[in-house]
Amino acid sequence: MTDIDIHQKQDPAFVEKQWDKWQAENDINEVEDVDEDELKKLIEEDLAFVSKMTVQEYTLYQKWCEVHRKYPTIKTNTVFGDEESVLEKPEQAKEVIDVKNNIWIPESPEDFEKLEPVLEFTDDSEKRFNGKMRRGDLSEKWNTLRTFLSTMKNNSNIGRQLFFIVKDNITGKYLGVICISGDFMDLGPRDKAIGWERNAKTFDGMVNHTAIGSSIVPTQPLGFSYTGGKLLAYLCLSDDVQRLWEEKYGDKLVGVTTTSLYGKDKAHGLSQYDGLKYWKRMGFTEGSVSFEPNAHSKLKIKQWLKKNHTRKYWEWYEATRPNGQPLKRDHKNRSYMFTYSRLNVPKEYIKTAHCRGIYFTRLYENTYEYLRGEIKEDKLIKRFDSSTEALVDVWKKKHAGKRVKSLLDRNMFSRESHFYDDIIFMDWEDTKAKYLKSVGR
Repeated sequence: MTDIDIHQKQDPAFVEKQWDKWQAENDINEVEDVDEDELKKLIEEDLAFVSKMTVQEYTLYQKWCEVHRKYPTIKTNTVFGDEESVLEKPEQAKEVIDVKNNIWIPESPEDFEKLEPVLEFTDDSEKRFNGKMRRGDLSEKWNTLRTFLSTMKNNSNIGRQLFFIVKDNITGKYLGVICISGDFMDLGPRDKAIGWERNAKTFDGMVNHTAIGSSIVPTQPLGFSYTGGKLLAYLCLSDDVQRLWEEKYGDKLVGVTTTSLYGKDKAHGLSQYDGLKYWKRMGFTEGSVSFEPNAHSKLKIKQWLKKNHTRKYWEWYEATRPNGQPLKRDHKNRSYMFTYSRLNVPKEYIKTAHCRGIYFTRLYENTYEYLRGEIKEDKLIKRFDSSTEALVDVWKKKHAGKRVKSLLDRNMFSRESHFYDDIIFMDWEDTKAKYLKSVGR
């Protein structure tokens, strides 16, 4: 993401007023010193451990750390005198069970034909969506689904975000989750295809008219047995998403981006976005994965920054925008990179090369011309029927039916529902042994 907040311009006076207030309320002299040599040693030990991992292993390790951080456990005695681990918060246990028990499972392979997928917007506000009042517990259900449906860490972005639970309108069962976020500022292959200059994206604000499907995660067995990921990718393009984007942010949505978990790694085969109607693969990112230290080291980093680089600490961890969101995008990763640089942490510990496939959908025939600023909104020409019903129909006819037939012919059709909640009670080695092969699938 860009350093420039094109979605919401920062007010320097607002920022400085916050800074003055925070300084007045916080005495840095009371912050305990952190020995730099000891901090460097802690960080290097952490990074030396994870830097030896493959991208897949590190992905799963982050998931394991996330689950254990969000779902703490305690030891308790059973009626038989045995000791067992249970969730520290009973309400979490209930939520996990409730969500897990409401995942769609087919009775027969042909049951996908009966599905009527709909998008349920999870915003906690009292506004209506599709004629119905939104329920306040939906955001927690979204996070529970997102956490345990995928081996990929549940990251939250700063800025524009629309969260949806995809469910079957007939049974009410869950089919997956979607998050539509503010788009990446720079993706070379996409920008080249559009003919997009940076000034158009930033100063003219045209990147506000595209979004990214940052989470597109189906439930299982819908994902494996019916190409459910493709269904959700289609629904990212729906009229409901387009309408809500414009309603909430005031910008016409004319294109949608997404990236695959992996790029050119032949071992993982095709992405769920390959072979999709309307979606086009533009190329691959040139990015990398930054390794993170463990939770204890992160706390020490924050303490060290607060004591020795107070303004930077404040901008990364305390300062907010008028809407209450953090001031800086990607603020945690920035703080780690700064710390690594100042402490001279070896570069080979910090990042690993990792590319992802880049996919883009034009919602209009002349989306590219609009994004280049060559035409106005009233000249846009709709490219395809983006109603939920039409997109679901494409999925059923082009993908789901063919997938079911193929699996049945090979005796591979599965009704198994994968939900990674058992990681709550597993150590890292057991998690790796059981789930490493599942990463990215």
